[in-house]
Amino acid sequence: MSNTNLSLAALVGSRICHDLISPVGAINNGLELLQMSAPDDSPELDLIAQSVNSANARVRLFRVAFGVASVAQKLGAPEVAGILSGVYDDARHDVRYDATGDVPRAEVQAAFLAVLCCETALPVGGTITVREESGTWSITAAGGRVDWDPALWGPLSSGRAPDAPSPSQVQFAMLPICLDDLHRRIDVQHDAETLTLRF
Repeated sequence: MSNTNLSLAALVGSRICHDLISPVGAINNGLELLQMSAPDDSPELDLIAQSVNSANARVRLFRVAFGVASVAQKLGAPEVAGILSGVYDDARHDVRYDATGDVPRAEVQAAFLAVLCCETALPVGGTITVREESGTWSITAAGGRVDWDPALWGPLSSGRAPDAPSPSQVQFAMLPICLDDLHRRIDVQHDAETLTLRF
């Protein structure tokens, strides 16, 4: 994928997320009105609320990961941690954000793409820890088993996109291009139970 194609893909991603967030918010507002007149214990409304919250969190994650990002834009630690916890709360992957202070949105984009890559390596679940210190990022995945797919991780380890990734693997194609824009090199280390990406 060329940088021109990546820029176009990022614009499309931003547009889709922007257009989706309004109806998701409207559903949430309607749900709040229903909850005001519904019984205190309504499993149906609870299920809808969980689905709306999950959709909202995923749109926020995808907006940063696949949308337009700038080094000049900053995201605060509470916002980054909130996005991750919103997506991975009660999920089989426990994602922890260990950083303080504001960080460039473009760096957070790379970190979120790295998290999505790590998620695929933990098919039975596990913990993904995101750390940022003095501009250096490390994303560590740990679980009962790390699924190392050489067709995906091999090219990424050398800073290249894989050949013909599927839609569910697009993060592997975008991450090296994002890191190239940031003038960063990626270092990938793994064993049977852990996987660490640094840039």
